[in-house]
Amino acid sequence: MRKKLPEARHHRLIYLLSVAQRRLQRWMAAQPQNEVTPAQAGLLFILGKQDGVLMGEAGAALDLGPAGISGLVDRSAAAKLVERRADHDDGRAWRVWLTPKGRHVLAQAKADTAAINAALTEGFTSAEIDVVARWLTSIQDKFPRDSIRDVTRDPDE
Repeated sequence: MRKKLPEARHHRLIYLLSVAQRRLQRWMAAQPQNEVTPAQAGLLFILGKQDGVLMGEAGAALDLGPAGISGLVDRSAAAKLVERRADHDDGRAWRVWLTPKGRHVLAQAKADTAAINAALTEGFTSAEIDVVARWLTSIQDKFPRDSIRDVTRDPDE
């Protein structure tokens, strides 16, 4: 019989991470002041740093593929938060720009995010939060988006 080492405790990390993500997403979506989904807020944050980014760049920053970013931009444009314009240098490429309404909603999303981050970090030291952030970032490094095989694709294609 194998003896378990204390450092090898089972913390159910996958389960805990999954439940935490779902609860946070549901809580955020239920807030009456939220005019946007968390995904739309993410797009607004990207555009707040660099307005007029290529759709592919925005998708990469949000870890979305072409279909995902296209749908997100479509929904955000329908809500008058962003507008899509053809790239001047490449007519096949599209850039995304904030609208005045998008800028207003971005300001509210920044305030809401600061409050949520304060709630998430309450009761933890700055050093503890640094470890959590490092661990979450390491997941992205250990499981990069381009290494995930598309299980819906025919392997013979």
